[in-house]
Amino acid sequence: MTPEYLPFHPNPKTPEFTPPAEAVDAHCHVFGPADLFPFSPERKYTPCDASKEQLFALRDHLGFRKNVIVQASCHGKNNDALIDALETAGNLARGVAVVGSDVTSEELERMHSVGVRAVRFNFVKRLVDTTPKEVFLEIVEKIKPFGWHIVVYFEAQDLPELKPFLTSLPTTVVVDHMGRPDVVKGVDDQDFQEFVAMLRDHPNFWTKVSCPERLSVAGPPYEDVIPFARHLVEQFPDRVLWGTDWPHPNMKSHVPDDGLLTDIIPQIAVTPELQKSLLVDNPNRLYWDT
Repeated sequence: MTPEYLPFHPNPKTPEFTPPAEAVDAHCHVFGPADLFPFSPERKYTPCDASKEQLFALRDHLGFRKNVIVQASCHGKNNDALIDALETAGNLARGVAVVGSDVTSEELERMHSVGVRAVRFNFVKRLVDTTPKEVFLEIVEKIKPFGWHIVVYFEAQDLPELKPFLTSLPTTVVVDHMGRPDVVKGVDDQDFQEFVAMLRDHPNFWTKVSCPERLSVAGPPYEDVIPFARHLVEQFPDRVLWGTDWPHPNMKSHVPDDGLLTDIIPQIAVTPELQKSLLVDNPNRLYWDT
């Protein structure tokens, strides 16, 4: 592992909150095991192994029914670990892959057959090398026949530069982790309100109200992040998703407890109706009804 890399919580609490039937953890990962699925030589970090068996055990422990497994940068464009997890899960998981412009229709067809429904474009400069926009556009053309959408990961300060490109994308676009707002500035800050305005002006944009552990300055129980997530859930109830981000790669401050993260859900989706939209209706519509 990378020095100072924190492994995931070995014994997360049993949540007090019970997710509704068919609830989806819509953002999580599998890493390795490295002896079966080596990490990318171009990776910016080396995580601990986090197997499909451990992910599915966590899913059951937290009370979720399904997972959306997202390819992380440490595996690069080799989606073998993701595909293996999807094959094991069957209809209980869907996937978000990372591909290059050289990906073939046959490779996309195979991924689609096991449950991949999106590709991820990562713009976080500390995690990946810069990719020319033309390469992303070539990928967009290749995934069109499959009806896939695009998941994007960026940091708040990069949104002004990225916005013209992102809003030109012809698919549904899902923004990871609320666009990583600076929670110190508050919900009314211009930067966050510009992100909200982008969602309002572009109905094809969704966002994940996930990762309070990454965004928080105060730390657990992440009360400084809750207003941001609640605002998005209330403003865009049919375009929000939630996920654990297990196994929490590159967390340096502390080891998140996934049971605690689950217990935050009723604080950001405060009614049973909003909880069902966030955890059941939205992810199933986006990932299973396609």
